[in-house]
Amino acid sequence: MAEHPSTERMRLRPITTDDVDNLVELDSDPEVMRYLSGGEATPRETVVDRNLPRLTRHYPGIGTFGYWAAETREDGEFLGWFEYRPLDVDSAEVVELGYRLRRAAWGRGLATEGARALIHWGFRELDVQRVTANTMAVNAASRRVMEKAGLIYLRGYFEHSPDGIPGAEFGEVEYVLDRADWVARPPR
Repeated sequence: MAEHPSTERMRLRPITTDDVDNLVELDSDPEVMRYLSGGEATPRETVVDRNLPRLTRHYPGIGTFGYWAAETREDGEFLGWFEYRPLDVDSAEVVELGYRLRRAAWGRGLATEGARALIHWGFRELDVQRVTANTMAVNAASRRVMEKAGLIYLRGYFEHSPDGIPGAEFGEVEYVLDRADWVARPPR
């Protein structure tokens, strides 16, 4: 198994059942959930029964987990989580990048820092060929993170826009970064 990714300010580690309370708290913040559920909290039962099995899954294609709890190096404070999950469980070809951080972690560059660490780790250690990331078109903060992490706008689309969420009428966007493009420019 590849060594866990990390950054100067954060430790990234596999999510465990011990993270349930942190995950429930994270998904209870209306601002965190704004572009995911229109601000509705995720019930604890859903976190335990549906989300936790997904967040703790091991992916044979990359030989490791697809979701990572982010903690401060300083004191181990839970910041949220990052997704770096293969679209095909048996292949490292394409991985999806995602992030969900506590509001207290916003505006500090932590999402970009974690995203860059995972991108570099995947290209260097896991034989990833493409990183893809998606968000609602109106989610300017998430789009900025994708761009700062080196991903390039690929397309807008309307396949999965959540109903009833303000801005859903503008659809979603996909950003990508291919291994060849990452190799061609100096890593940050």
